[in-house]
Amino acid sequence: MKLLFDANLSPKLVGRLAELFPGSVHVFATGLAHYTTDETIWEYARANGFTIVTADSDFLDLAEVRGAPPKVVRLENCNYRTSQVEGLLRRHAIRLAELEQSSRATLIIRSTT
Repeated sequence: MKLLFDANLSPKLVGRLAELFPGSVHVFATGLAHYTTDETIWEYARANGFTIVTADSDFLDLAEVRGAPPKVVRLENCNYRTSQVEGLLRRHAIRLAELEQSSRATLIIRSTT
């Protein structure tokens, strides 16, 4: 499973999670600038086989209207450090893998920390 990390998450997550999610990238590394629309990011993810990981709800709205692909993982109430985001994604790696195989378009991960 390849993840496309949205601008609201740290680019450091790509390297920190490379062994679990090889081929993942951050939107900044794709040439998608800071002011790129969500629709452009959506189309990039769809065309390149990525699952979008984000902390905002905009992509959930797109998934509801358009369906998958791409799949969307939303980290709800994600206002904590990169190491905590990394730990959260590691703890939920099985759920992410299950999302890839399911007919569902979205997964919401809520932190208990």
